[in-house]
Amino acid sequence: MRGKTTKLLESDIVGQAVKDAFLKLDPRVQWRNLVMFVVEIGAFLTTLNALGDVLTGGNFKFDIQIGIWLWFTVLFANFSEALAEGRGKAQAESLRLARSEAMANRQLHDGSIEQIPALDLRKGDLYVVNNGEIIPGDGEVIEGTALVDESAVTGESAPVVREPGSTLRGVTGGTKVISGKITVKVTVDPGETFLDQMISMVENAKRQKTPNERALEILLIGMTAIFIIVVVTLVPFANYVGVSISLVVLVSLLVCLIPTTIGGLLPAIGIAGMERLLQNNVIALSGRGVEASGNVDLVLMDKTGTITLGNRMATEFIPAPGVSIEEIARAAMLSSLADDTPEGRSIVELCKQVLGIRGRDIRPKEGSTFVPFSPISSMSGINIDGVQIRKGSAESMDNLIKSVGLSTPDEVNAAVDRIAREGGTPLVVVEGIKVLGAIRLKDVIKEGIRERLNNMRKLGIRFVMITGDNPVTAAAIAAEAGIDDFMAQARPAFKLDAIRRYQKDGHMVAMIGDGTNDAPALAQADLAVAMNAGTQAAREAANMIDLDSNPAKLLDIVEIGKQLLMTRGALTTFSVANDVSKYFAILPAIFATSYPQLEVLNIMGLATPASAVLSAVIFNALIIPALIPLAIKGVSYRAATTESLLRYNLVVYGLGGLIIPFIGIKLVDILVVLLHLE
Repeated sequence: MRGKTTKLLESDIVGQAVKDAFLKLDPRVQWRNLVMFVVEIGAFLTTLNALGDVLTGGNFKFDIQIGIWLWFTVLFANFSEALAEGRGKAQAESLRLARSEAMANRQLHDGSIEQIPALDLRKGDLYVVNNGEIIPGDGEVIEGTALVDESAVTGESAPVVREPGSTLRGVTGGTKVISGKITVKVTVDPGETFLDQMISMVENAKRQKTPNERALEILLIGMTAIFIIVVVTLVPFANYVGVSISLVVLVSLLVCLIPTTIGGLLPAIGIAGMERLLQNNVIALSGRGVEASGNVDLVLMDKTGTITLGNRMATEFIPAPGVSIEEIARAAMLSSLADDTPEGRSIVELCKQVLGIRGRDIRPKEGSTFVPFSPISSMSGINIDGVQIRKGSAESMDNLIKSVGLSTPDEVNAAVDRIAREGGTPLVVVEGIKVLGAIRLKDVIKEGIRERLNNMRKLGIRFVMITGDNPVTAAAIAAEAGIDDFMAQARPAFKLDAIRRYQKDGHMVAMIGDGTNDAPALAQADLAVAMNAGTQAAREAANMIDLDSNPAKLLDIVEIGKQLLMTRGALTTFSVANDVSKYFAILPAIFATSYPQLEVLNIMGLATPASAVLSAVIFNALIIPALIPLAIKGVSYRAATTESLLRYNLVVYGLGGLIIPFIGIKLVDILVVLLHLE
């Protein structure tokens, strides 16, 4: 999806949004936004009143203009929601194109293969995908290894490895095998595939309301009810003082008093927040996840891939007494040629730098035999002329030396301990029965991660690192990255207990996971992000799915959630402040004739009572489309404390909400008078 993001004002999206804005005038649809439903009722009443003016000789010109602008107010609010929905629907259409319509090679019980339409696959079926074929359905790899192109779903051009027995065994229908052959077990039924969920989510985004949105809606409805009571009770008061107020003016006053600006933009803000997640290749499966992403105050972070680059790299050789750097480097290089792990390759690269050689200069003697790296033995090596050269973990090398009745030199043991205390991983190199020294493997901290965490900490977020490393190594990495706390040698049950403990203390907890063993903790977390390449169990337990399978994405999601809350708070502040100016426009227009003293409230110097009411209604309508880009794109993300953000909103959007309407209504009033519209 990355690279396929939709522009805010693409003509086809705008055209469809205009149509949808009119369709949403249906009262059965409009009542879901009660603030705008009240405006629609007001528009209907003023329109009827204007039509009655034709028969009674009333002020048709004024009344019909008010009616038209009230309809525009509703239409602009509907347009903002439809535009946000339209962007999601456009992405849904692009996702439909990614859905596989290919044939599937279903494997029968006897091992034979039959070709069936991909859509006929059922949960539990096995299918085979060969080199160059499209993966027909969601599932998990149970046999074989393949390089998979997932750009149709994620937009990322770099292929990824999928293989059984690892957390990276999940595959998605619509992606393509570019190398290898795999057997996949289908994990979902038709209509429940990942792409189906994505399409359903973006098409039904308008129904995704979070608890905070509902709370704000209740507040807006409450304010609307209060102002309805105010306007209704104004009628007997006006009659008492001898002031005649027309229905159209009363409706105008009501519409200008109730929070129409935020009422018109609130649905678009919520939908746009989910769409921004889509822009970052994250699918929100529930409103709970969207809400939690903004309210999170504690983040559980995996060390590997989130804080560190993911692969430990060789950074230093520490030779034993009497051994040169060149000697240990050459032995480390030869013993690592059969180690195809990232760590093994990094050792070879460091050796090439130390020895000043190129790859083609590495030529083991003929007759040499390699010992591939094995997680069980924790070592790799080579046999040359009857001499064994081995490189491996300190424990495995110590056992190797002890097996011939010797012991590791104290200097090497000291180096191993020092590397571990400093957060590194020590390896030891042995040639024959001689210990040559140690290699320092270091988890490379991601560039800028400390600064990023410090910025997010200003928002009141604490970070806890989860790692399987020993406490000494974990403490060193946490200190280097600026992590608040860490869990070392963490097990799945420990993660679950930790989340429950943090939640009991009142924290909103976020975590990301990919394996079946992460599912219980994901189900417990307030914000649970599963990686698309992970297991089906992890994806089902989460409320968000990261298509890129990037552990660091958790920080992006939290930032997007915070930006959503900032946008909602900023525009709510602007909307409430925005209504103040309309009091100074309409109230003097209603009562100044009977109470000339109220003319002092006409600080904008509006020309006539009719132009004042009309100008306020027109500005009230126009401010909604003017703020649509801000509602959909969101206010700029700022890493600051809650108090700082509140002050900023009050100064920028509160003060701006007071000043801009005074200027805007006055400019509209000038145009109304020039065009003789009053």
